[in-house]
Amino acid sequence: MEIPRLGFGTYQMDEREECVEAVELAMETGYEHVDTAQGYDNEEYVAEGLDASGVDRDEVFVATKLDTDNLASDDVVETAQESAERLGTDSIDLLYVHWPINTYDPEETLPALDELVDDGLVERVGLSNFRPDQMREAIETLDAPVYAHQVEMHPMLPQEELHELAVEEDHQLVAYCPIARGKVADVPEIRQVAEKHDATAAQVSLAWLMDKENVTAIPKAASPDHVEENYESLELELDDEDRETIGSIETRERIVDFDEAPWNQV
Repeated sequence: MEIPRLGFGTYQMDEREECVEAVELAMETGYEHVDTAQGYDNEEYVAEGLDASGVDRDEVFVATKLDTDNLASDDVVETAQESAERLGTDSIDLLYVHWPINTYDPEETLPALDELVDDGLVERVGLSNFRPDQMREAIETLDAPVYAHQVEMHPMLPQEELHELAVEEDHQLVAYCPIARGKVADVPEIRQVAEKHDATAAQVSLAWLMDKENVTAIPKAASPDHVEENYESLELELDDEDRETIGSIETRERIVDFDEAPWNQV
């Protein structure tokens, strides 16, 4: 199964009832891709939500991420096995390195990912929050192909260089914070396109991402209205005028940022 263009994010859904109900609703709405992480403390809840929805697990693309304290070789293997158990699966569709910080060491972490692929516990390797130079190093080091790179991406942070690299190296750029935690609604250009299509700003932002080559969006939503609203973005088709309008946005803003982030270490 290839990664769907739209996924369901579960960041900060660490309460069992909220997470189970949200994942169940997302699957019933039509999502076929769910994204979690060891650090979210909800892999077990995601599995419960999938089971509650009654969907065939083979029809859902499930991705998770290694915590930054679990990137030494032995820890990669051991905690990936634990993630698979919590997710109730024999094989993880996509396993990311969440951040190339703390215990990340390309010479230790990446061969361990190759080992997991060789053993069949992991189907695909992903990276997350890497700088372009770190991406190139990882691509050269890994035996397995890099399948996806997950980064913050939205109209105020278009990630041109990483997108070009994704197209060049043929991996998927997976956009988290795809609606900038609601801030896209404050951007006049996005509101203009939304009014033209009788859509919401969130739908325009998601459609703009999915309109791009090799890009997947993974919005988080807990309320039924937002789960369905985001899913309906799949029906929104942008034209050249819309792309030009959104492309003219000059505001640049990064939502997820801290001193130890890779882009602040150059």
